[in-house]
Amino acid sequence: MTFIKKTLATSIAVAAASSIAISTAQAEISNGEVRIGYLADMSGTYRDLAGPGGQKALEMAVADFGGSVNGAPIVVFSADDRNSADVGANTVREWIDQRNVDMVAGLVASSVTIAVTRVLEENNGLGIVSGSAASSITNEHCTPNHIHWVYDTYPLANGTAQAVVEQGGDSWFLLTADYAFGHALEGDVRRVVEESGGEVVGGVRHPFPTSDFSSYILQAQGSGAKIVGLANAGADTVNAITTASQFGLTQSGQQLAGLLIFLNDVHALGLDATQGLLLTTGWYWDMDEEAREWSERYYAEMGRMPTMVQAGVYSSTMHYLKAVEAAGTDDPETVRAQMAEMPVEDFFARNGRIREDGRMIHDMYLAQVKTPEESTGEWDLYEILSTIPAEDAYRPLSDSQCKLVQN
Repeated sequence: MTFIKKTLATSIAVAAASSIAISTAQAEISNGEVRIGYLADMSGTYRDLAGPGGQKALEMAVADFGGSVNGAPIVVFSADDRNSADVGANTVREWIDQRNVDMVAGLVASSVTIAVTRVLEENNGLGIVSGSAASSITNEHCTPNHIHWVYDTYPLANGTAQAVVEQGGDSWFLLTADYAFGHALEGDVRRVVEESGGEVVGGVRHPFPTSDFSSYILQAQGSGAKIVGLANAGADTVNAITTASQFGLTQSGQQLAGLLIFLNDVHALGLDATQGLLLTTGWYWDMDEEAREWSERYYAEMGRMPTMVQAGVYSSTMHYLKAVEAAGTDDPETVRAQMAEMPVEDFFARNGRIREDGRMIHDMYLAQVKTPEESTGEWDLYEILSTIPAEDAYRPLSDSQCKLVQN
């Protein structure tokens, strides 16, 4: 009996020690470093809305956090995905296999993001999407391994398209980028226009990217639609608006609706070409004192004001690092759960939280581009017209097709 008691006591002690060892191992930072990979279009169509400026925002977050988490240095890698799903997926696979990257940030073109999140799911990685727009990323393409941070096509359509229809723009022609993002935005806009009593009378899809929009603008003019909706982004949007101006589209009584307009687009085109344009945004550098303070720091680094994507990269990186610190580990599943437990309330997000589908919901804003007379400076470009509350802005979970949501 004595032998049995000693053996049992020994077994319990060994089990307890093993449990402590496992717990300690889980609490440690893998490889002794927190490794972040920034993946974005660094040289093409989406360079200015994210690109090197997004990497700078990430580096600012790392510096502001102190450069380490619980004594573990933070290491940043970066790569140009060239807006190629294959390049993006292969880069992330190499980062995970060879460099033990803990979190992938940036992620701009939706086709790249969908390919990358599959790799993350297969390899139990973690990604935070700041640049992509397709609402499908946390709907049919959701995974337990990524979070969508800044915006998506659902609130873009709810904000801009609904406002335009309410102002009398009830017939639409949609000019759409022919890939995942454009298709998602086109679908969400069509839904909102029709639910609001309007009609989509025609449309055309253009290759991504496109430099010559002449034939597409001619088709839009021939449609007779009151509104020509641009379901594209970045340089494609700039080229489309420039071509429409050259062809006198707005002078003939039609109106352009930019469904995804970034600050850099308006700055590049100028207020003469964009004044009065309605748009929906997730953030604006001059929206309040907190936003202005961070933006002025960014401006000192980059010589230009940040887009909502670049601000979102900073915000999401800080939230991730705080979660790693709180959890005491960089284990993806543990960190994602910790991030979801923490509210998101910073210079970027108001009333933010991460839902079970991976969507970080937060207040969105309906804005209008100022006239040259209203603007008081080079970057004084928007007037915020109204706030779209977080709970109203995004797709309700009751309509979700995400496998993580229990309907």
